[in-house]
Amino acid sequence: MFAKETYMQRRALLKKNLGSGVLLFLGNDECGLNYEDNTFRYRQDSTFLYYFGLSCAGLSAIIDIDEDKEIIFGDELSIDAIVWMGSQPTLHEKCERVGVKNLMPSADIVSYLHQCVQKGKAIHYLPPYRPEHKLKLMDWLGIPPAHQEGSVPFIRAVIAQRNYKSAEEIVEIEKACDVTADMHITAMKVLRPGMYEYEVVAEMNRVAESNNCQLSFATIATINGQTLHNHYHGNKVKPGDLFLIDAGAEVESGYAGDMSSTIPADKKFTTRQREVYEIQNAMHLESVKALRPGIPYMDVY
Repeated sequence: MFAKETYMQRRALLKKNLGSGVLLFLGNDECGLNYEDNTFRYRQDSTFLYYFGLSCAGLSAIIDIDEDKEIIFGDELSIDAIVWMGSQPTLHEKCERVGVKNLMPSADIVSYLHQCVQKGKAIHYLPPYRPEHKLKLMDWLGIPPAHQEGSVPFIRAVIAQRNYKSAEEIVEIEKACDVTADMHITAMKVLRPGMYEYEVVAEMNRVAESNNCQLSFATIATINGQTLHNHYHGNKVKPGDLFLIDAGAEVESGYAGDMSSTIPADKKFTTRQREVYEIQNAMHLESVKALRPGIPYMDVY
């Protein structure tokens, strides 16, 4: 987490840019892997994390611009939860750390939203990407999933703000990129014919874990680079193979690296492989050279 002033400034700028209405932020819930208490790795919604900084399941938040209110909706841990997960700061204490004074029970968000609707206030939300978000929007606001397109002004305001990285964000991104690079370099060092793809993946995972990082996404590490987003790691690497890697590390703050590389299994490219690689590498270097403020992305592309 950053200092609470960072989150307060982010929310203040968002309120200024939108001017009016009620902004609804849907935090992520836990999701059972094969039964309820054996969950997938928890990852908070990135926009919720950006404005409220709390990586806790079961939270929602509202910024009521017209009333100048910022509210987090959530419930304090029960004694059963504390036995299960151990002692930790109260939710009230966590809210104070991000500069939010108003905490209400999670169930109260429904009545709050209904009151806003009755007063004719515009409810802004971002396009949902998780099933529980879609169910909540349908339950709380009566919007069928097929019509949950999100608020364009809200989308534009968030993008305009998150596009520009502060110095403290750049530090976190560079940490993530450094570990990501080390993952790829490690793969280059260990790869050899006769290995299985999963053995290379295991060494990359070790680098991430030893730096207190999670994976940014499911790793692609394959001799079948012609298949987009191939997450199978069971092939045996043969002489002459090219090994495609798309992998990244995510630091504790949620910022992430994402890099791609293609490695010859034999440590040296064949003539044809090198020709193709050099074309791609030249494209990359020319693109980097062309990047500068004011140049449209498509011109570089």
